[in-house]
Amino acid sequence: MSAGRATSAPSGSRVARAASEDPVVERQRRWEAEVANPALAKGPERKERFATLGGIPVDRLYTPRSPHSGPEGIGYPGQPPFTRGIHPTGYRGRVWSMRMFSGFGSPEDTNRRFHYLLKHGESGLSIAFDDPTLYGIDADDPESLGEVGKCGVNVGSLADMRRLLHGIPLAEVTTSMTINGPANIVWGMYLLAGEASGISPDRLGGTTQNDILKEYIAQKEFLYPPRPALRLVTDTIEYATRHTPRWNPVSISGYHIREAGSTAVQELAFTLADGRAYVGEAIRRGLDVDEFAPRLSFFFNSHNDFFEEIGKFRAARRLWARVMRDEFHATKERSMWLRFHTQTAGCSCTAQQPELNIVRTTVQALAGVLGGTQSLHTNSYDEALQLPSEDAVRIALRTQQILASESGVTESVDPFAGSYYVEWLTDTMEEEAQKYFDRIDALGGVVPAIERGFFQREIQEASFRYQRSVESGAEKVVGVNAYTVDAPIKVPRLKITEEARRRQSARLRTLRARRNRSRYEAALDRLRTVAGTDDENTMPAVLDALRADATLGEIVRAFQDVYGSYRERSTY
Repeated sequence: MSAGRATSAPSGSRVARAASEDPVVERQRRWEAEVANPALAKGPERKERFATLGGIPVDRLYTPRSPHSGPEGIGYPGQPPFTRGIHPTGYRGRVWSMRMFSGFGSPEDTNRRFHYLLKHGESGLSIAFDDPTLYGIDADDPESLGEVGKCGVNVGSLADMRRLLHGIPLAEVTTSMTINGPANIVWGMYLLAGEASGISPDRLGGTTQNDILKEYIAQKEFLYPPRPALRLVTDTIEYATRHTPRWNPVSISGYHIREAGSTAVQELAFTLADGRAYVGEAIRRGLDVDEFAPRLSFFFNSHNDFFEEIGKFRAARRLWARVMRDEFHATKERSMWLRFHTQTAGCSCTAQQPELNIVRTTVQALAGVLGGTQSLHTNSYDEALQLPSEDAVRIALRTQQILASESGVTESVDPFAGSYYVEWLTDTMEEEAQKYFDRIDALGGVVPAIERGFFQREIQEASFRYQRSVESGAEKVVGVNAYTVDAPIKVPRLKITEEARRRQSARLRTLRARRNRSRYEAALDRLRTVAGTDDENTMPAVLDALRADATLGEIVRAFQDVYGSYRERSTY
């Protein structure tokens, strides 16, 4: 699966002769002797070893003779292997979707923020849910105390979803929902909220993250053991294939893998490995790969190393196209597309001198755009301190709008194609990702690798190496261990009170008092029965439970009655 080379290298005694006959190699030799070496004699370089943020060694100079893919490996935009992008015209036809990740407090609080962002030019919604929702816990559960609405919006019932989406033109705006463990339930709420607004499921467009494998690897918001959890994801892929042609049922996510401390190569490899697992499971279910693969999407982090990120995005497209063609025998080009959303790196934002995060976000967003992202979220400068204030989120959105309207980067498709350094880096990242594929396959696949702690250990070690380099000063973070100032942090504070929990808890009490108890209990009994089968899709039973006014927490507990819960084994 590794990238092919433009030419094969000479061997044996022909190497020296070939080099001496190559004018490019000769010019480089003369440059080193006559220009570089005298400069080094006057003053050494800043450090002995140069490398990307992920640790890939970087040479001083790259030339046409540096190893890289030939024309076939680079290709053209809109043609396999899609190194240069999945669309032939790039952003010349339409720029990326500007999709700001938003959610806090009650559904009404977040609904107001959605309308604010749409008014200021956002082109798609992206919903952030609070921890109780992510963990499938109702707002009135004792475990929710202190967390309701604090890091996202609280949604505990179908009625809450309708409040959240009130006045939003769902047939015109696509929505991304960052939800994983209970993704099937929250997606069901969205489908039924659209139905209540007179919009049939086939007209709704959007994405559920729904990437449960990544939860065991990095984010840890899982509800059930890995194998039944994977079954529920496959149920959503099957249901979406049959009923919601405009919906992406899974957004295979590297973002949280990177936020947990992985390198760029690990993010690339582990994300695509998860994608391979989902595709393989759907095929085993009996789905045709060309039926469902065009609706899969991806979600990546864009970190500080500008060129490494661009190389990662380009390598991801090429590697995925080859996986789909060679491993899963997809025949439609759309099945080979790697469509992806990008978010700038939250873990790179600092509480110290927080206004500097505007600069970091701009660099990261530019890497995402030059890497060919289909949609983009830019973090707000107060990311390390709180949920974004209105002023901060507006600046983050304006950053994207400046890139799209004023920078000129949308004029040409994949402008870094042919760069000796970028092409070498793209190939290197693809080859290193393939090595991880081989290691994962040797362990028996993604689920056995999760159960053995492989991914967790790899990320822990990479995170430790990076933290140690920051603490030693080898890796500089402006404002933290370099160019620091002793000044108070002045950021307008956005405070979320306990009012959201009180309001949401009261609503749940009212809902439970007025619902038809026998209908609700019958719906949950039916859900448990279906969950206990090997082949019946659980989505219709989930929808019926929501129609019967079952809450998020009650449906999750019904699944846990069948599947149990999951406790991760420590890998330290």
